[in-house]
Amino acid sequence: MKNLRNYDGIDLFRLFAAFLIVGIHTYPLRSVSVELNFFIVHVVSRIGVPFFLMATGYFLMSQYVSRTGINRSVNIAGDTINKSQKLHLNKHADISSLIKFIKKTGILYIIATIIYLPISIYAGHYYDRNVVITFFQNFIFNGTFYHLWYLPASIIGALLIYLIGRKLSLKGVLIIAGILYVFGLLGDSYYGITVQIPILNAVYDALFNIFSFTRNGLFYAPIFLTLGAVIAQSKRPLTRQANTCGFAIALALMCVEGMVLHNLDFTRHDSMYIMLIPCMYFLFQLVCSHEGQQSVFLRDTSMWVYILHPFFIIVVRGAARIVGLTEIFVGNSIIHYIAVCAASFVCASFIAIWNSKKRAKSFYKGRAWIELDLENLKHNVNVIKNTLPVKCELMPVVKSNAYGHGAVRICRKLNDIGVFIFCVASITEAVELRKKRIKGKILILGYTHPEQFYLLRRYRLTQTVVDLEHAKALNDYGKKLQVHIAVDTGLKRLGELSENTDNILQILRLDNLVVEGIYSHFSAQSDEFTQIQIDKFNSVLKKIKQQGIDVPKAHIQASYGVLNRSDLAMDYARVGIALYGAMKNPIGENLKPVLSVKARISTVKEVRAGETVGYGRGCVAEKDMKIAVLSIGYADGIPRTLSCGVGNVLISGSVCPILGYVCMDQIMVDVTYIENVKQGDVATIIGKDGDLEISAIDIAEKTNTVPNEILSRLGARLTSESKP
Repeated sequence: MKNLRNYDGIDLFRLFAAFLIVGIHTYPLRSVSVELNFFIVHVVSRIGVPFFLMATGYFLMSQYVSRTGINRSVNIAGDTINKSQKLHLNKHADISSLIKFIKKTGILYIIATIIYLPISIYAGHYYDRNVVITFFQNFIFNGTFYHLWYLPASIIGALLIYLIGRKLSLKGVLIIAGILYVFGLLGDSYYGITVQIPILNAVYDALFNIFSFTRNGLFYAPIFLTLGAVIAQSKRPLTRQANTCGFAIALALMCVEGMVLHNLDFTRHDSMYIMLIPCMYFLFQLVCSHEGQQSVFLRDTSMWVYILHPFFIIVVRGAARIVGLTEIFVGNSIIHYIAVCAASFVCASFIAIWNSKKRAKSFYKGRAWIELDLENLKHNVNVIKNTLPVKCELMPVVKSNAYGHGAVRICRKLNDIGVFIFCVASITEAVELRKKRIKGKILILGYTHPEQFYLLRRYRLTQTVVDLEHAKALNDYGKKLQVHIAVDTGLKRLGELSENTDNILQILRLDNLVVEGIYSHFSAQSDEFTQIQIDKFNSVLKKIKQQGIDVPKAHIQASYGVLNRSDLAMDYARVGIALYGAMKNPIGENLKPVLSVKARISTVKEVRAGETVGYGRGCVAEKDMKIAVLSIGYADGIPRTLSCGVGNVLISGSVCPILGYVCMDQIMVDVTYIENVKQGDVATIIGKDGDLEISAIDIAEKTNTVPNEILSRLGARLTSESKP
């Protein structure tokens, strides 16, 4: 499973699964062979609904269950928190995605209920019963129409897994979901056993007064949601060959199981099989191994095929009767199936296209925004990789929201091009990447408090050991943790001093620390002092080797080191600012800026000679002039030190000086010599406009700082989108 960022296999199979479910309700081979039809409809096609549930578990539920479980209250939304806030945040942590899922699924369920309720009433589903009680039983468990049970089941199952996952590890959740599934089996395909045991029979009879089937959100959905989460958290996914073989064997056994149960007349409802679980486990991983671009269109289409196909069963049968072709379009089960699939697909496609157009109308360039050129990112990765020594692996630095670029979007692109190791500053940043399905190793460069250690295991993170005391605290946690040791060779920040070799050796010998790496950091762009740091670091590595200890993977080069000391034979290179093209490459091909910042002109106005512009009357017009007010300011990360003509922007291919002081939300610029400038036009703050360019390097030089600060301080109000 080389790149799980590519989900098109899942999206493609969703559509196939939807067509399998259509077959369950149309009996496509009935006119060919009753036995073959049973085999396809009641056994093989039962993989359809579990696949939908596993996709939900893979993308949604994996963030709510962990390998270690939640046993401590902790803040993961920020690095500091007072005690009174802690319980509140833990109680509500991470639930926003679940709420969004429940809301979206609930709305879809209500829409589908409205569509099918008249049909249900016409069909007599509510005659001779307590209408209110029957409706609520159906709404919660059975589905308001025969196929709609999946929607409430997915909601109930997701809530159940979330609640269990707050208390138990992923293994515990899987065990409980398995027990619930076994209980469901005895009310479904293995009901023949239940009726032979009086106590069990009485229990199930009572339950069937509440719901009609055990194929519901309590007994059916949890196991497949959990399996999806298991696969999402798998560190070592199986090979495509292993999954193919496993799926083939499990499917064959499930077919045997289904036919045996059918012949024994054990089944109450043919939905739940023992071998369905391993069958889906191998199938989902096999589908995930298919690489390509995800498709929202296929995702939407598959769901609407599922929702609408019973409606088109009625339409096809009614239309066939009207035109006198019932024998062909209904009597021939294969043609009937194809007609229903085709009609459902066409209608579902129109809805999916309409939804995509609605999404396309989302406009992010209304005020001020960031544009990302991810092809430039790919270019920079290739340039840097060509600079690295053989066997030295690129470790992108994506801290501070990837230097203002958007860490999730940057990491997804890096995953796409084969980069699977990153480093961040804090555990908060690392957890956010894991929640967004970023794959690979994530090294936390900063300090992590002991109250947050459990998150290291929960999200499979690697922690920096900042000194011996921190190492002992990590070791006392009592469970294996992956770490890198920081060595201070002169920067005087984090790290055990390089002279304290005994302390470093002691860290290496701690039982619960799996030391995967050791690193230091250059403190100056000085060849002389840099060499002193290199010598100190190499001395530490040599002493580790002399003690008969395997030397962990080493890294010392950041962007400066990579571009100026590419001769160092290290295992990793921690590249930050160079990756984003905000650093000059002295030894090879130029790096390209990944980010541009732009803003709209809010208004254009005339200023008379002698009038002032902005706060503090910071600019006095020496002559009549024309100014433009830009909808961006220092709250968006634009340095106030660019005020009063220090900085410029680009408009219509011209340089426009900043007038007066940069405000919190606005900047005024001189557009006297630009014709036809108007409200709504675009100004470039960082980036290219025609042949002109303002880079983060340019702004840093004018404000006496570094490009790192300029980019990482870009404000959260700036909307962002990458070029297609």
